[in-house]
Amino acid sequence: MAGLVLCEPTELYNILNQVTKLSRLTEPNYLCLLDVRSKWEYDESHVITARRVKKRANEYLIPESVDLECVKYCVVYDNNTSTLEIILRGDNKEDEDDSSDDSRQELVPGAAVECGRVLAHFTRHPVCVLKGGYERFSAMYHFLRTQKIIWMLQELDAFQPYPAEIIPGKIYLGNFRQACDPKIQKDLKIKAHVNVSMEKGPFFIDDKDKLLHIKIEDSPEANISPFLRHLCHFLEIHLQLGSVILVFSTLGISRSCAAILAFLMHWNEQTLKKSWAYVKKCKNNVHPNRGLVAQLSEWEKVVLGDSVTDILDPLY
Repeated sequence: MAGLVLCEPTELYNILNQVTKLSRLTEPNYLCLLDVRSKWEYDESHVITARRVKKRANEYLIPESVDLECVKYCVVYDNNTSTLEIILRGDNKEDEDDSSDDSRQELVPGAAVECGRVLAHFTRHPVCVLKGGYERFSAMYHFLRTQKIIWMLQELDAFQPYPAEIIPGKIYLGNFRQACDPKIQKDLKIKAHVNVSMEKGPFFIDDKDKLLHIKIEDSPEANISPFLRHLCHFLEIHLQLGSVILVFSTLGISRSCAAILAFLMHWNEQTLKKSWAYVKKCKNNVHPNRGLVAQLSEWEKVVLGDSVTDILDPLY
C-alpha cells in the first residue's frame, strides 16, 4: 500500500503546468486528478482535467479507464480537507444540550482521505490529498477552474501551461511566450519582469523599476556573473513591495533557471544542490548549460564562502 501524503495547492498547480514539448497532461500515465465532491458541485466547476469519483453502496468506484499502478501523480480532493487525520463530526441538534444522551459524535476521515485510502491499494506512488481541497485551490487559481468534463487529446495538446510557481504567489519561472501572454500576466497578477534573454518583451518597456533585462546569449560562453548581485537586489526589492515577479528566458530552461537558482542560493543562504533540488521539484525541465553551472558554483563560494556542491555530478 503506497499510503497518503498532503499536497499543497502550489504543488498541484505546478503538476498541472509541467511541460516538455507539449503539456505533460497529454501523457496518459502522468496525472490522475479525482474530485470526490457531489455531482452538482462538480458540474458547477472543478479543477481542469479532474474526473468525478462516484459512490455506490457507500463505496468509491475506481475509474476503470485509468491504470493507477502506472500513474505518476494520483491527486484527490474534496471541498476543504486539510489533514490526513480523522475529524470529529457531531450530529447533535443546536437546541440540544451537549451533555444530553441524544448528543452523539463520531470520528470520520475527510472524503478525500477516505477515497485516497482506497486508491492507495492500487497505486505505486503515494496518493496526494489536496490540502484545503477545492475551496482553497480555486481561491488561489481561479483560472484553472472549468465546467468541462471530457478532454480530447487535441485539446490537451493545445493547453497552454502557466509558468512554474517558485515562491508561492510571489515568483514564477517561465518562457518568452508566457511573458508575452497578457492573460497570464493578469491571472498571476504579474507586476515585474526579469528577462534573461536577447529578446525584447512587450511589457514594462523602458521601466527600469519593473523590468530587469539581462541580455545574454543562450551559450556556454554567456557570462551571467556580473548581473547576479543586481538580480538579487531587484528581486528582494519587489518581494518587499509585495510585487509578483516573472523570471523568464526564451525557453525557460537554461538562463532563467540559472537566475532563479542564484537568487534562491542568496535569499536562503543555501547550497546550489539544495536550490537545484527545490527548483527541480517545481519545474521538471531545469537545464542550465555547463557554463552557467560553473558560474553558479562560483556564486556558491560568494554566498557561502566555499564551494560545496560537486558540479561534476551527472545531475548537473
